[in-house]
Amino acid sequence: MAIVLNKPLPEFEANATGGLKVSNTSHMGQIVVLYFYPKDNTPGCTTEAMQFRDHHKDFLKAGAVVFGVSRDNMASHEKFKQAL
Repeated sequence: MAIVLNKPLPEFEANATGGLKVSNTSHMGQIVVLYFYPKDNTPGCTTEAMQFRDHHKDFLKAGAVVFGVSRDNMASHEKFKQAL
């Protein structure tokens, strides 16, 4: 898949942990960091998520919000988030 810059996002709405809803307009004007990972609670994905957790203050200081994206269900995401 090619990386495309400076192109508008298509309309979407998705659920996130903590009861948050995210859409193409919910974070307008903010820097949004999306990282994609294959599965919650796997060694590699946990290490990756922990690195984002460890640098979370730096992202906030830069004005960015961070979202991890995988195909797992919301219950799995909530458990994964709590384990970090």
